[in-house]
Amino acid sequence: MGPRPPRQGGIGSVMVWLLLSASFLRVPFARAAPRLPARANPKALLLLPASSPLRAFCPASRPSRLTCSAHASMAAASDDNPLLADFDFPPFDRVEPQHVRPAVRTLLARLEGELADLEKGVQPTWGKLVEPLERIVDNLEVVWGTVDHLKAVKDSSELRAAVEDVQPDKVKFQLRLGQSKPIYQAFNAIRNSSDWESLSEARKRIVQAQIKEAVLSGVALEDEQREKFNQIEQELEKLTQKFSENVLDATKKFEKLITDKKEIDGLPATALGLAAQTAVSKGHESATAENGPWIITLDAPSYIAVMQHARNRALREEVYRAYLTRASSGDLDNTNIISQILKLRLEKAKLLGYKNYAEVSMAQKMATVDRVEELLEKLRAASWDHAVQDMEDLKVFANGSGSPEANDLAHWDLTFWSERLRESKYDINEEDLRPYFALPKVMDGLFSLANKLFGVSVEPADGLAPVWNSDVKFYCVKDSSNSPVAYFYFDPYSRPSEKRGGAWMNVVFSRSRVLARNGLSARLPVAHVVCNQTPPVGDKPSLMTFREVETVFHEFGHALQHMLTKQDEGFVAGIRGIEWDAVELPSQFMENWCYHKNTLLSIAKHYETGELLPEEIYEKLVAAKNFRAGTFSLRQIRFASVDMELHTTYDPNESLSIYDVDRRVAERTQVLAPLSEDKFLCSFSHIFAGGYAAGYYSYKWAEVLSADAFSAFEDAGLDNEKAIEETGRRFRETVLALGGGKSPLEVFVSFRGREPSPEALLRHNGLLPVAA
Repeated sequence: MGPRPPRQGGIGSVMVWLLLSASFLRVPFARAAPRLPARANPKALLLLPASSPLRAFCPASRPSRLTCSAHASMAAASDDNPLLADFDFPPFDRVEPQHVRPAVRTLLARLEGELADLEKGVQPTWGKLVEPLERIVDNLEVVWGTVDHLKAVKDSSELRAAVEDVQPDKVKFQLRLGQSKPIYQAFNAIRNSSDWESLSEARKRIVQAQIKEAVLSGVALEDEQREKFNQIEQELEKLTQKFSENVLDATKKFEKLITDKKEIDGLPATALGLAAQTAVSKGHESATAENGPWIITLDAPSYIAVMQHARNRALREEVYRAYLTRASSGDLDNTNIISQILKLRLEKAKLLGYKNYAEVSMAQKMATVDRVEELLEKLRAASWDHAVQDMEDLKVFANGSGSPEANDLAHWDLTFWSERLRESKYDINEEDLRPYFALPKVMDGLFSLANKLFGVSVEPADGLAPVWNSDVKFYCVKDSSNSPVAYFYFDPYSRPSEKRGGAWMNVVFSRSRVLARNGLSARLPVAHVVCNQTPPVGDKPSLMTFREVETVFHEFGHALQHMLTKQDEGFVAGIRGIEWDAVELPSQFMENWCYHKNTLLSIAKHYETGELLPEEIYEKLVAAKNFRAGTFSLRQIRFASVDMELHTTYDPNESLSIYDVDRRVAERTQVLAPLSEDKFLCSFSHIFAGGYAAGYYSYKWAEVLSADAFSAFEDAGLDNEKAIEETGRRFRETVLALGGGKSPLEVFVSFRGREPSPEALLRHNGLLPVAA
């Protein structure tokens, strides 16, 4: 997944979605006292700006009476409701479900007053329009973002109920803000003024985006149409929230207790340890990896291990069918929710004067419907023959291995036999690689790469900011002068009882001149990076699969674009204001470095012996990079194509079902026809709960950009350290620095010197000969 979209929550990694959706694989709330800086790590405090009042609480310093007084009043407010406190970092450790209702309602009442004051005195100037508007928008995004984040990583029935109660009020205010005619007219006045040409490009894009967003928010609608539009928006918010909750609950619901080790023959030690650890957490206190009992779940590390390694075909089938049909029956059935969402989106589009919802989506993206369809078909044609050959290779290999199912391979067989074929063809076993990818070493290597490419250092800052779980790490990012430029949280491990699946990056604070404090010229950006990888088992660190390594690099790429921005205008800083189909560029770009020899060998060291990953294994990893590339590519194209069809030609008011549409798309994007009970759409959170509606193609669109961007480093010479550093700095000063202040195409051309070409993507994926 990628960054999660504004107002709905964040961005998630395509890798994780591919792993979990494909037939192949690609704590209670703390009640402790406030975590004041006085009790924080003194070294961590040194990461704060010199002018920060929080430095007064460093034990080595004596706070002034004025600072103590200010902090005392802040602490008093925090004791009353931490969400309404004046904080440098959100009080994640103190927010309880009972804080949500009063905090959000109090905040909305205050913001309503501020909005009314703004409308009364609005003037078409930056200081009298954009700056006060940014303060209003940011205040809501920070508080709601804190709540929304906790719901994603620390879900509970109490928190759900609180969010459900205040969500309509939040949506109502957002609609009131988006449909404000005085504000809309003031932006239009700026656009039509004689001063327009003197504005910076970033400010012009802000004005243009605000005008477009207001139109898409229904500002031009009157009376009954506006009322209907607002009802639709309220209902969509409820439905997408319910969709997401159903997926989480359906995932949690499946548990398979196994007492006979023969049933899980083939599962590696890591998976057995995790299954036993899960059993212990469910009351089987004597469970061990060796003797069980074991509990299999649909959470990513468990599900993937079964599909890749379980020799028990019946177990694979049971787990596969359970995963494929999540949230498609009973009280958790998302089928009707999807139908309602599609009907409401179509109705919304027509109210706004568009033919379908895809046109609404494209209004704020680089692409058009026609160009998306053209790209998807080009990639589909380049992938199809390769995917057909992938299937033939699998059948031949399974048959040669004496497999009884060789002539009748089913979906639950593909991942298992693909893994066996990969092991045979490349003499590489992903489980054998885990000891070389201990999380701490991987992070060290990732941070070293960021230093080499972009000239920044990443330092631990645990204790500086409150966290929501003891596993969460906090970091400070510094520039070459050793000054902090950003911070981020890292929540790496799967917690299926409370944390939604996937991986994502999200915004805590955006860089902003207007919201600067503590004597700085701009407020520094802060991000979340969230993954769901294999947790530590016993006394071992988290030992990662190579795919989990790629996921961490992906999400950190999103975070880098947010954190290394040099835009001081908050509305276009970091990932804000960037067209959504370009936002995956830096994340997918970073994945390429997992195959760069010096980078990979710097992170791949055996966690016990310190032995470097043997060079011959690195060569095998590179050779295996495009294993089944045609199949992987087609699967992504299926997701993107069904998304586009559901939001363009499909009429949810007619008799054709969503599953009919998916099966029709699968005929041209899937070599092995899907099962009749395939209900993956019921857990397709990207497009029904994650901001990628008529936008899933963005992964492929941005993959063209990212592959072409990485090819600039190839052109410079991947073994030429000086050239890599120079190219990395250019990437930082363009792709990472400019945010939404320039159009994505201009940003790309600034870096690459020309417009993007799909050739690098096809070459990287080994698909170029067919395309030619």
